[in-house]
Amino acid sequence: MAFRAVHAEWGTVFAHLPDLGCGQAWEAVWKARPAAPIACAECRHPMHAKTSYSGLRFFAHAPYAPDCEIARQGESEAHHLLKLELASAARDAGAHAELEVRAPDGSWRADVLAADPAGTWRMALEAQLSPITAADITARTERMREDGVTSCWFSDRPRPPWLGTVPSLRLATTENGVLVAEGLVKFAQGAWAAAPQVPVADFLRWVFSTKVAPHAPRCHLSYPQRQLAQVWTAPQYTAAEDTFLAEEEKRQREREEQRARYMAKAAKKRADTDQKNAVSRQAALKRATAAERDARRLNRGPAGERWQAQLMTRQGVQQALDHLAREHGIAATTGLSITDHRWAGGTPLIGEDGVPVAVFTPESRLVNGEAFRLLAGMLLLFATIKDKKRFDRNTRSCRRVPIDGWKMEHTEATSAAEPAKQPRPKAAAVPRCRRAGGPCACPAPELTVTISGHPHPAEPCEHVTPAAAIYTATCRTCGGAYDKPWRRTRH
Repeated sequence: MAFRAVHAEWGTVFAHLPDLGCGQAWEAVWKARPAAPIACAECRHPMHAKTSYSGLRFFAHAPYAPDCEIARQGESEAHHLLKLELASAARDAGAHAELEVRAPDGSWRADVLAADPAGTWRMALEAQLSPITAADITARTERMREDGVTSCWFSDRPRPPWLGTVPSLRLATTENGVLVAEGLVKFAQGAWAAAPQVPVADFLRWVFSTKVAPHAPRCHLSYPQRQLAQVWTAPQYTAAEDTFLAEEEKRQREREEQRARYMAKAAKKRADTDQKNAVSRQAALKRATAAERDARRLNRGPAGERWQAQLMTRQGVQQALDHLAREHGIAATTGLSITDHRWAGGTPLIGEDGVPVAVFTPESRLVNGEAFRLLAGMLLLFATIKDKKRFDRNTRSCRRVPIDGWKMEHTEATSAAEPAKQPRPKAAAVPRCRRAGGPCACPAPELTVTISGHPHPAEPCEHVTPAAAIYTATCRTCGGAYDKPWRRTRH
């Protein structure tokens, strides 16, 4: 179908116009005898005026037409009706509209070319119903732009995939006529939303008067359709988006500055806390060193050596000492201040200079006060990884964890490359209890008693003391209960 032709006397005629665009009736060219002298605007081959079954008027080439682009391409009735709608809307908007206008060099052809009557601008209105790729539609738009012709592409298909690739709109036919259904938006509450549907003529009137223009949105499109790379909107909405983004950038900058101030304040607070903790831990270590020194002074001679030998026979102690030597290069021995409450029921491991370097298997329930301050800065050793995890879990449940966490290790072998666990050596000189949980039968028992949650050292005596009448002492060597009189050695 073609809808434009050239009359030998009247010039260009248009099949869609009531007066053919030259003040003549359709019957002057349709079924006229003799045939009206009309020809193709492209190839100048003779044409005939025809009417389709639905009443659509058009021009058709006479037989033996050459290879004419219009004859070769043709167009559907729907495509032509949409072009007529666009041309009519453009005229209603106050523009001059002409169908199928070709570029001087033939590089492009506009379905409808709308122009300012004063000749200040030209705009191609493209009816695109057939499939087209985004690359092709972009290239065609660029070719027209190079000749100073802007464009807007229209489709009435439900979801044209190229919509938004170039300045474009989706139309919808309603009882109120053909309306703009998608592509015209407004900015509200920080997002783009669909504008109310308007007739095509109103939209084109806004376009021709620069009240709306193409825009690449930078904020989200919140209306229940797809995100479009290009939309049509009014300049005030574009300015509103710029203002919103500027304010959002300012808010983001303020949030970052506030967060930076918060982080700096938190870092300073953490540094102050670390400094206070370091002082507190150092003081606790000095007191523990002094306590160990006093314990060694009070246990000089054979009794102290025998006690030292008994402590070395405790299960896992030798492995802990070997671990310190192997992993940290520290030679250590067990401390004689083992009954001091500051070790939280664990075994202190003392370096060659007399300073505590680690604690073996402390009890989580006894970690408080001075014990917490001391153990928070020391290495804690456990026989197995299970024991280590249990200690960490129990102290966390009681909220007795240093701000920088516990420094913990376990001594069990974790791979085949590590030496296998050696059985705990048995001291021949120290008889063990006859049964687990039985009374202590050691010839020189090392006693401890737990009073108000704190361990206290004790020793055998001849008479029952008030404390012995209430509490039961335990031998740290064999683990058995001591059922004879005892007394505390120091508080």
